Amino acid sequence: MRSGTRYAAVWERRRPVIDAALALAVAVSTASQDGHSATYAYFEMRPSLWVAVPVGLLVGAAAWGRRRRPEVFLLAALAAFVVLSTWIAVLFAQYTLAERTTSWRRTSAGTLAALAVVAVPIWQLGGADAAGPLSLGICVAPALLGLYVGTRRELLARLRERAERAEREQHQRVLQARSDERAQIARDMHDVVTHRVSLIVLHSTALEVAKGDNARTIGRQIGAIGREALTELRSLVEVLRADAEAPLAPQPGLADLENLVAESRSTGIPVALELIDESGAEAPAPPQLPALIDHAVYRVVQEALTNVHKHAGNAETRIRVRHTPHLLRLSVTNGRSAVPGAPGLPSGGHGLLGIGERIRLVGGELNARPTPDGGFEITAEIPLKAADA
Repeated sequence: MRSGTRYAAVWERRRPVIDAALALAVAVSTASQDGHSATYAYFEMRPSLWVAVPVGLLVGAAAWGRRRRPEVFLLAALAAFVVLSTWIAVLFAQYTLAERTTSWRRTSAGTLAALAVVAVPIWQLGGADAAGPLSLGICVAPALLGLYVGTRRELLARLRERAERAEREQHQRVLQARSDERAQIARDMHDVVTHRVSLIVLHSTALEVAKGDNARTIGRQIGAIGREALTELRSLVEVLRADAEAPLAPQPGLADLENLVAESRSTGIPVALELIDESGAEAPAPPQLPALIDHAVYRVVQEALTNVHKHAGNAETRIRVRHTPHLLRLSVTNGRSAVPGAPGLPSGGHGLLGIGERIRLVGGELNARPTPDGGFEITAEIPLKAADA
């Protein structure tokens, strides 16, 4: 496609020179009466040079502007045929009209006019046997060739435009995919950093008042949380490196909620996790969900617990996941706490926006609102069949 574009650019640069050469050739041929080879003429006397040269210049000028006004070129060529009996300009004008317009109606009208002008003197001098083949060769054959060339050129131009448009759209899709990937990585990094840092801050606060074995235990917990955060961040950063292969480690999901809850419990927050099946009974194991939904639910719970760490202190929190063949409903509810959350943790509101976008991407809906007792609740509903389809 790029080679075709380069060829078109080269042709555009050379076209004025080619047009000038063709116009000059037509003018010379017409002025010389096609080399004095004309046999069939409207007039018995051969026109003088003072007539032939101006007519040749007029036909040459019409040939120069044939791309914009092919009808004018045809009229000039037919006039030259009447005056000088020059047929080369008529042949060229017929081809030009058909090639530039690619219209059967306009080409037919021009061909009929040319036949009417060209066939008369040939018929008078040579009869039907001469008029038929010569008129068809001068008027019809170049018109058919011009229609073929013009139609093919337009078809190739449309195909080239369609291919270029498809290439542009593909490029836009690639850019959009990269943008979506960056946004996904940004959401993951936000979730990892805020959750792990909030746990570190809470453990550090507990470390300030701990002594002896408790201090060493809390210190080991802080180290473990920091190492886990670095591991997750390293796996996300690897995706951004163009020269590195993306890690194939599975993303966390419902099966990892127990570990997530245990981390929050280790900071003193009472968290209850309930997995309920379609009958309303406690499910023996997490349901099998599509990977995108499984990971989205995990991130929603993670962000909800992070907000509890920030704002609700040791408020009692309940995580409830109910699964049916058609719907998954998640709710994370925390009560009101008299103890403030972890100090020094910023809250920009991006976390809720991020998990809301995650749920919308899998076809669900997320709501976040305060409860009447002063707590907070996050709910998400995801239609499973729509997501699978």
